[in-house]
Parts: sequence; structure tokens; C-alpha cells
Amino acid sequence: MLGYTLQYRIYLPEQANSESPVLYVTDGQWYISRGELPQLLDAEIAAGTIEPVITVFVDSRNPDNLDQNRRNQEFFCNLDYVSFFTEELLPEIDSSYPTAADREGRVILGLSFGGRNSACFGLMAHDKFAGIAMQSPANSEMVDRLRNQYLEQDKLPLKVFLSVGTIDDNTRAGRVFMQALALKEYDLTYREVEEAHNWDNWKPLLDDVLHTFFSID
Repeated sequence: MLGYTLQYRIYLPEQANSESPVLYVTDGQWYISRGELPQLLDAEIAAGTIEPVITVFVDSRNPDNLDQNRRNQEFFCNLDYVSFFTEELLPEIDSSYPTAADREGRVILGLSFGGRNSACFGLMAHDKFAGIAMQSPANSEMVDRLRNQYLEQDKLPLKVFLSVGTIDDNTRAGRVFMQALALKEYDLTYREVEEAHNWDNWKPLLDDVLHTFFSID
């Protein structure tokens, strides 16, 4: 679908079974190196606070030239990128790992442009994903456009996590998007923190993301 190769890494907990949900993470390389999400998954699963969630860290870089990042062409409601997920990546993961293999067990997570991409997936691939997680979706103009699309159509079968910082982090657009989702009565978890558009904002909220979608009652 994309006409080029990409790489991804799999977090596979020992406790994974045929009912395991799957978290798909765009900009996966950063969530590993900066967000330390694998370590958090280890801790939360070991503590019994979340399900043993399989996690797919999708790398946005060209594997043959890691200095070339393709996120600016992939994360703008790119139909080919969505089709790559739905027609190629999801079937590959479900056939290779013990997943629940249904939309109810799938969540997509991203930050900044990747957060906006999660919103795009909610609109374009809600038949495959039941959950979307958006950290600091950018930029304001595009977030406003997506907000209007969510307002204009019937409520979609989605659970949503949305977070923004209060320091130069598209705060207004994030708040208005939150208000639109609340107006449509989405199952919404919203977090606002006194941080900027960086990992001091995003990393501390990752446990909230995991608990929103995968908490064990």
C-alpha cells in the first residue's frame, strides 16, 4: 500500500494469550527511547493493573536511512497509511501473535502529528479500532478541522483518550476538541498538564493511557 518498507517492534508479554488486546503506537521509536513505554508495560502488567497487552511500535523512519522520517507524509489522514494498517499490518500481527483479533481489542496511540493521526484513524478505521489515544494532537488548524468532522457525523463507536499541555501545546484547539467530543457524549478521558510540547508532558501520562483502555477492574 505504501510502496516502501518500514520497520516495527513487538512487545510481547509472557502472559499474552488468544484474548490479548493490541496497542498500536505510531512514532514507536520515540515511545521506546524517550517514553520508556516497554518498561512501564512490564511494571503495570506485573502489578496486575492492566491486561497483558501486546504492543506494536511502528517506526516512522526509513529503515535504510534513519535520518529520513516519513511521519509528515503518513500522519495527515493519509488513506494509503490507513490502508497499510488495515489491510497489511493488522492481518500480519493477528496471524503471528496471540491477539484477540477484533476491533474491541485494538487501540492506536500517537503524539503531536501522531495524535492527529489517531483522530484520523477514528474517522477512517473505526471498523478496525475501538480506541484512539491522542497526546497533544497538532496543529491547531488541522485539529479544528478534525473536530468539525467529529461534530458533523453521528457518534462513532470509539473510546477516546486526549491530553494537552498548557504551555504552547495547541491548548485551545485541544480544549475545543475535548468539548466537541464531550458534546457528542464520547467515552472520553481528558488530561491537561502544565507542560509544553515535549516528553515532560507525554511520558508521565502513559500510565493514564494504559489504564484508560486496558485496566483490570
